[in-house]
Amino acid sequence: MQPLWTVAEAVAATGGRPEGLSDGPLSSVSIDSREVQPEALFVAIKGDSLDGHDFVAAALAAGASAALVSEAWYATHRGEKLIVVPDPLKALEALGRAARARSKALIVAVTGSAGKTTTKEAIRTVLAGAGQTHYSIKSFNNHWGVPLMLARLPREAQFGVFEIGMNHAGEITPLVKLVRPHIAVVTTVAAAHLEFFPSISDIARAKAEIFEGLEDGGAVILNADHEYLHILFARARELGIGRVITYGYDDEADYRIATPEVAGARTFARVTQGGEPFDLNLQVRGRHMIANATAALIVSQVAGMDRYAALRELAEFGAAEGRGQTTRVGPYDKPLLLVDESYNANVASMNAAMEVFAMVAPPGGKKVLVLGDMLELGEQGAELHRSLKKAVLATGATQVFLVGKAIEPLADDLEGSLVAGRARRIEDLMEPILSSLAFGDAVMIKGSKGVRLASLVAQIKQRFSATA
Repeated sequence: MQPLWTVAEAVAATGGRPEGLSDGPLSSVSIDSREVQPEALFVAIKGDSLDGHDFVAAALAAGASAALVSEAWYATHRGEKLIVVPDPLKALEALGRAARARSKALIVAVTGSAGKTTTKEAIRTVLAGAGQTHYSIKSFNNHWGVPLMLARLPREAQFGVFEIGMNHAGEITPLVKLVRPHIAVVTTVAAAHLEFFPSISDIARAKAEIFEGLEDGGAVILNADHEYLHILFARARELGIGRVITYGYDDEADYRIATPEVAGARTFARVTQGGEPFDLNLQVRGRHMIANATAALIVSQVAGMDRYAALRELAEFGAAEGRGQTTRVGPYDKPLLLVDESYNANVASMNAAMEVFAMVAPPGGKKVLVLGDMLELGEQGAELHRSLKKAVLATGATQVFLVGKAIEPLADDLEGSLVAGRARRIEDLMEPILSSLAFGDAVMIKGSKGVRLASLVAQIKQRFSATA
């Protein structure tokens, strides 16, 4: 197998200047010195709080074959095993562009207000059954994550799946022009990042930027279950995109999903396309998960994959950590059921998660909700947090803990006896929440990443595993 890059290729792609460096293989590309593997290329990116140049020595000591550094840094530090460039982030983009140019893979790009990562995971699960598939890890979907994932695209990969995020207009365009997908997926349009947009219609227009990098003859796949589909269609027409496929619970969707049925931890639904029905069977709960899986199924069809092979792959698809992953902690006969939705939150994902939690039966105890702020909602934040009341009550939870400042209007609207605790910081509620839980309970934790509810998930697992 050929290496990911050679030093000579990396120098040519970035236009850099080698210093104290000879040609040889580069097996990986990293921006984190703690994750450097032997023969890696370490890219010294300057972030908001850390500067990768401070870790060049550590990366080389850990086995990196070369480090990509800035001219400004080199002027005062010098050294060997370096590729010197004006701007390491721009050089990383150039490396990603070169990886895309040499690739013969079918490329998929995914964006949306909710469900991006889960849909990306469903797509890569399906495509991996048909050939070598490279995909974005975690939520590496921003101005450094996308070029990094592209730079890691193996030359022999048959498929590539990339997640593209944004919280401002104009952010998707340069990223999708790097990725140049053959298939673009928009999971939904909903109230998210409203702090930076005048309206949800403007969010829809920003999501439609993903069409601007679509390869000629490419396909667009759109969730039809929102009020802004016409904006996406209009932009696709403006760009001359001829193949647009819709999916969802809407009766007019090309892939129409019937009402799902839940049995235990699995969800079943019939999907009809062109009069032909077929059945989805997932090892995860939720209407939104069926929709995400349907998007993946459509991608597999556009890619020419056998439908029934794709359905078999999807039957093994489950939720990822922080995105609905359900864990039974403690004794088998009466565990604590932990639903981890701690990675992020907006109105759409909050309602979807609570709809799923409403179907969860505790193994013998009570139902508990821990909800954190939905961030970046701007002036509509108070109203949108209050809008969650109906979904909260529908879960059947008898205790609700609320974390953050933005969510306080919801606390004011809920009955006092239901709100078991509220605080601005999770640290101030950690012990009260842990003390309230017992084996047999079911607890769901959901909030924006900035509220740091993942720390609570870790503490629950630690305490209840230790006491089982």
